[in-house]
Amino acid sequence: MKTAPLCLLAFLLAACLPTSMPLATPVASKTPSPTATIPMTASSIFELNRRLARTINLGNALEAPNEGDWGVTLQESYFVGIAEAGFTAVRVPIRFSGHAGNDFPYTIDPRFFERIDWVVGNATRVGLTVILDLHHHGELFENPSGERMRFLALWQQIAARYREVPDEQVFFEPLNEPNGKLTPAAWNELFALVLPVLRAENPTRPVIVDAAEWGNARAVPALELPADPNLILSFHYYEPFEFTHQGADWMDGSQAWLGTPWEGTPEQLTILAQVFDPVAAWAEQENVPVFVGEFGTYEQADLGSRVRWTQAIRQAAEQRGFAWGYWEFCAGFGVYDPLANRWRHELLQALIP
Repeated sequence: MKTAPLCLLAFLLAACLPTSMPLATPVASKTPSPTATIPMTASSIFELNRRLARTINLGNALEAPNEGDWGVTLQESYFVGIAEAGFTAVRVPIRFSGHAGNDFPYTIDPRFFERIDWVVGNATRVGLTVILDLHHHGELFENPSGERMRFLALWQQIAARYREVPDEQVFFEPLNEPNGKLTPAAWNELFALVLPVLRAENPTRPVIVDAAEWGNARAVPALELPADPNLILSFHYYEPFEFTHQGADWMDGSQAWLGTPWEGTPEQLTILAQVFDPVAAWAEQENVPVFVGEFGTYEQADLGSRVRWTQAIRQAAEQRGFAWGYWEFCAGFGVYDPLANRWRHELLQALIP
């Protein structure tokens, strides 16, 4: 499939795709937001990024083939508990591609959109900022050119639906962890196409840009950011992988990693700095704030190591002025136990002392 000229693409999307009704502005929270005193200006993307200072991912829910398939169904009480614990935002991974048509005009299921509305309403009602993250678009990674128009059409619908929600309440993350045939160069090209689709009705809304190669920090220098003052750089961190994913049943060979500890030795902290420092330098050069969108440890690791690692990543991010998002709320990496209906306090304190 040849790349359509941008003006033609924008015309096709604007003229042919269905425009969803925007979500009404959510009711103001009765619970003061931890970020409520942050001043907001049209150009304060660094201040807006502070709204993500302490984010938690609502993983294994809406990015599953169907909510509940992976053991997590979101509850209204979760949002209240997350806000009361001191988190400032929720990142919501969403498999939009699994709930949309495969042929033009690629319409997103209205019932699925209503569920996202419910999430946005419950989160913002208690003062949490929401990241709408397009997650698990595997077709795009396998066939970037063939899936391009569908990807853009999904975002045209999402952008239209939430255009009236205040910028500080909902951020857009066009694509989680670009990978596969969506190489760094191909991701730069695609992001340059999707950003105007978002900006058509959301001219100043914060947009989070993931690094390519699965959100790898080492791929950050390959990003080519458009001239836009409302972008936030994101990368994910799960190193050493043999520690963070030990025993993960979806990873080949992970059983052999069981028992891998993490002690927070000077050598381990040096390795951590060698990843974070180049990102900080690049972001300063590009004048863009940074969000560590995912980091976490699977439950098979020993709790002491999990706590040490989690605290070290959180501190490394905060020391460099990065916002962060822990992966995740209540599944295999979770800081909350949904069966016992309580926080895993050691992990929670590692994130929010």
